[in-house]
Amino acid sequence: MTLPFALAVDFGGTKVESALVTGDGELLPDSRHRAPTGRNATSDELQAAVRRVVEDALDAAPAAGLIGVGIGCAGPIDRARGFVSPLNVPAWRDFDLRGFVTSVLAERGLELPITLEMDGVAITMAEHWVGAAQGVNDVMGMVISTGIGGGLIVGGRVITGPTGNAGHIGHVEVAGYEGEDTFGKATSLEAIASGPHTVAWARRQGFEGTKGEDLAAAYAAGDPVAHAAIERTGRAVGQAIASATALLDLELVAIGGGFSQATPDLFDVISATIAEHYFGFVRKVRVVPSGLSGEGPLIGAGALVHRGSLLPPLGL
Repeated sequence: MTLPFALAVDFGGTKVESALVTGDGELLPDSRHRAPTGRNATSDELQAAVRRVVEDALDAAPAAGLIGVGIGCAGPIDRARGFVSPLNVPAWRDFDLRGFVTSVLAERGLELPITLEMDGVAITMAEHWVGAAQGVNDVMGMVISTGIGGGLIVGGRVITGPTGNAGHIGHVEVAGYEGEDTFGKATSLEAIASGPHTVAWARRQGFEGTKGEDLAAAYAAGDPVAHAAIERTGRAVGQAIASATALLDLELVAIGGGFSQATPDLFDVISATIAEHYFGFVRKVRVVPSGLSGEGPLIGAGALVHRGSLLPPLGL
């Protein structure tokens, strides 16, 4: 394993994870830890979960070689202040996550630089580093899971925007569809095409399952409602990617997250939708599965440390 190590933290709508990430973009064996988060968790419960995974990762760290902490968090965030307001975790609004992790480290007598970015930025950096987007300088990384997130590398540089929320593809509007009113905006991509919202649509059509895994199993068994749900989600995602490509002239989009793995056919629907666009430069974008499986978010959090030179300075 290549020294030095980064302590990586990935905070999302259902779980928080930690691991040690090597300079080669690999997870140190036996350093990965997980704790639940969730829509109904209190702030104290969320803090306890973050503390647990950070301390567990520190316990696995070698005596030397830890050079920094990278935190990828569901957005929106405030990268300058280190505050987070993850949409699917209502108990945290403008929570000082960077400051909290700093305090956990201080209790261990550690003072390390901490970089916090939106989880979509982290996953995009992971794909660009050791995943499906290696050698590609105009790329969007996406996560389709409990929510839908994204991040951008344009011209080989990470684009964060002044607040850290550039690439928030889950909250662009998609014409012709209406999803759940979870965010007060039922026409946003996440309200239409995230795992839970796809299942919610299927249930309104008579589907009896309750989870993305149920929908995936029903799709594999040929259930017509499950097929209609995947088709609807794929077309909505394809429209959003086409719009992003029209704006940014992307070469590649790499998609990870649990619900993106419901069926390989989802990618066929996405690509077929993009192929209908009237601009050739939009139709040329390639859409591929993540090359990193479930390790991508943590590798991305590690990339915030190991590949931090690609990030703009705070405040820019």
